[in-house]
Amino acid sequence: MRFDIITIFPEIFDSYFKESILKRAQDKKLIKIGIHNLRDFTSGRHKTVDDKPYGGGIGMVIKIEPIYKAVQFIKSQKVRKSESQKVKVILFTPRGKKFNQQMAYKFSKLDQLIMICGRYEGVDERVAKYIADEEISIGDYVLMGGEIPAMAAIETVSRLIRGVLGKPELLKQRISKDKKFVEYEDYTRPPKFLPSPAPNFSKIWAGKKFWRARPKVWRVPKVLLSGDHKKIEEWRKKHGKSI
Repeated sequence: MRFDIITIFPEIFDSYFKESILKRAQDKKLIKIGIHNLRDFTSGRHKTVDDKPYGGGIGMVIKIEPIYKAVQFIKSQKVRKSESQKVKVILFTPRGKKFNQQMAYKFSKLDQLIMICGRYEGVDERVAKYIADEEISIGDYVLMGGEIPAMAAIETVSRLIRGVLGKPELLKQRISKDKKFVEYEDYTRPPKFLPSPAPNFSKIWAGKKFWRARPKVWRVPKVLLSGDHKKIEEWRKKHGKSI
């Protein structure tokens, strides 16, 4: 699968996509990530990508022309030889549909996902109306741009692509029938953990003496240590949360 990001700050992604699982997935050619500088699709010496909004207002708005040219250029680069490609263009905006696990699953079935990262006061509304297939939000808050949502979307979708996580069973255990992700409570060794105690000394304040309490042992639930897989599975279903 191919991801294409349109941004005015391409260097933001340099370190993030060159580490850990995403790097290995690219090395294995399971995914491909293209970063496109929006300024490369402008004309003029200053490579201007924004302008003042009609009707007045605070801030600048990303222009439609460079985004249109960028999307057309990316679409012209064939992901595979076949003409029948599944491509979707998304625009990150606080007004968009809430990004969730089910949406990520649908995106993982595409050949290509083109992501438009807004900045400043926003993007010309004609981009949402005529260029983007969907408007996406990653939460009920406002960021400075769409770069962090793009990274979140790529990581979420990539882990659903066969081979990216290495072991297919890692996904099967966590995906419900309705394609939601099930989050369990996870524990590992040691079964008992004693936090470092605070120094055992008294403290006098206003004529009274106080003693610092000794810490309690933090334990792993007994059922997880039982070896009874049926009971463990029942415990996980009870304590798991679908996302």
